[in-house]
Amino acid sequence: MFIVYQSTSFAQEWKTDRKINVLFGLSQPLLVDGFNIEVNYIHNRLIFDYSHGTSLDFSGSTATEDLEKQGVAVHMPWTTGFGIGYRLNKWLNMRVEPKWHRFEFYYEGESQISANEINSYNTFSLGLGVYGNFQPFKKSTSFLKGIMVAPSVSFWPTVSSSLDGDSFTYNNKNTGAIETIEVLDPDAGFTPFVFNISIGYTFDLKRKKK
Repeated sequence: MFIVYQSTSFAQEWKTDRKINVLFGLSQPLLVDGFNIEVNYIHNRLIFDYSHGTSLDFSGSTATEDLEKQGVAVHMPWTTGFGIGYRLNKWLNMRVEPKWHRFEFYYEGESQISANEINSYNTFSLGLGVYGNFQPFKKSTSFLKGIMVAPSVSFWPTVSSSLDGDSFTYNNKNTGAIETIEVLDPDAGFTPFVFNISIGYTFDLKRKKK
């Protein structure tokens, strides 16, 4: 009876976690030459996060077909926001995520300075994210124990933008025609679906029993 109770107690221990996770996204440097950091605070079954991406560049296959035809590249100097979530079990959680994004448009190959900017605007998105978190070396007694791998899938539809009418038209010097660019969603290909894998480290804040 004691053994069964002890096993159940260990299995439920994750519900009283106190942790800080520091994670770095892989899709940002690999796909769009950028950088992303995420910090989580875990308190029992709740999880709170802040994430910030910087210097993301979209062109060619990571942009839309229309932008590629227009010869236009998109620069996101920042994308930032936070999340509040609930841990479904020790390795899976779901979060509500408000996010803010900055979009700047330039002709491909031109310096990304204000004098060359075609247009720019900010957007706000609100969505849901599902996050996994795995410690491949959890049973290790060395520093390897805290290494984390965190795959995620999020749905971040654009709720509002600073752009009047959510689109703009301009005279494109590449095509020689009046072109239109619509307000974009934040992921590669500018869809609201965001896929990522992050790696990082978890720090246990819970005091060990003496």
